[in-house]
Amino acid sequence: MTSASAHRVCFSLQIHPDLIDEYVARHTPVWPDMLAEIAASGRRNYSLFLGDGGRLIGYYEVDDDAAAQAYLAASPVAARWEAEMARFFVGLAGRPDQAATPLTEVFHLHDQLAAAAPHSASPTSATPTDESDAAS
Repeated sequence: MTSASAHRVCFSLQIHPDLIDEYVARHTPVWPDMLAEIAASGRRNYSLFLGDGGRLIGYYEVDDDAAAQAYLAASPVAARWEAEMARFFVGLAGRPDQAATPLTEVFHLHDQLAAAAPHSASPTSATPTDESDAAS
């Protein structure tokens, strides 16, 4: 369950196409001590999705992403893991966990339902009015 203060983070990275199979194998499973560090950092509900051509989409939830990043940046376990993962990615200098650029969230169902709930008496009240109806 997502806490009320949770921040959702989604990011995209590009895996070298010739290293995709090895990248997947390295995540089956991830080192137990790295899993523990991710959890200890405050990140939760963390998933990675692999698309065609090596496009990797990551998602996690966290209450304080800056604190989670600082925790992982100081972790010797995370440093070892990221050093081993760095070669898999196209166009990154340094640690992938520090270099990935977050994507901008444009829609979240729960947030929009919560925002609409006090304003709408019925599900159809949010339906836009056809301009031709407004003119009559």
